[in-house]
Amino acid sequence: MGIFNRKKAAPAARPVPRHVAIVLDGNGRWAQKRGLPRTAGHAAGSENFRRIATYCRDIGMDYLTVYAFSTENWKRSAEEVSAIMGLLKKYLLEALEKMERDHIRLQFFGDLHRLPQELQDLAARTWETSQRYTGFQANICLNYGGRDEIVRAARAFAARCAAGEARPEELTEAGFSDLLYSRGIPDPDLIIRPSGELRLSNFLLWQAAYSEFYFTDVLWPDFTPRDLERAIADFNGRSRRFGGV
Repeated sequence: MGIFNRKKAAPAARPVPRHVAIVLDGNGRWAQKRGLPRTAGHAAGSENFRRIATYCRDIGMDYLTVYAFSTENWKRSAEEVSAIMGLLKKYLLEALEKMERDHIRLQFFGDLHRLPQELQDLAARTWETSQRYTGFQANICLNYGGRDEIVRAARAFAARCAAGEARPEELTEAGFSDLLYSRGIPDPDLIIRPSGELRLSNFLLWQAAYSEFYFTDVLWPDFTPRDLERAIADFNGRSRRFGGV
């Protein structure tokens, strides 16, 4: 099965947010509850990403952004990090085979330079292939941290100022957004965190300024399209005033 399949899901009963972001949390706990190694949880979580991404595309969502590996996750065991990188290689190779058929778009947010060169090359090829298509786009945050992203953007603008290409007073919110990994992509309407944790964990700190949040105790490998529908229904019941009355 490809990273996306072609079977269409039933239409959502309510309007669909344009951009949903999800923290892929709970893989290790899912495995431990079943007496399995943590690496088994990451494999199950990766499979679930394919299912949920397919569903998001099929119900008409424009963007799905997932938090797959943070700048802090390097602190985990070498075995666990290696397993995650192996899964990424597997699905990138698969995606490259299926993208032309399914017309999908994949982009990466984060500093990929710390990854093995093979994965860097695969990520570059994946995004190059994505440029041929329009429509649904999945963004994978890999070696990503919200604070790191903001610092990198600040340094980039400071370098422009030092080179005489810009002046500090010229910086705007829109201009700063264009220096982020997510440039050109609307901020997430809804951020979902499975696994019962009630925090952002350094995820999309700039972009989340007016996002709605939805928390659930369901561990990521068990998160189903029905759970996503509940989150969307909850989102659609809220009033978004963006600072107004």
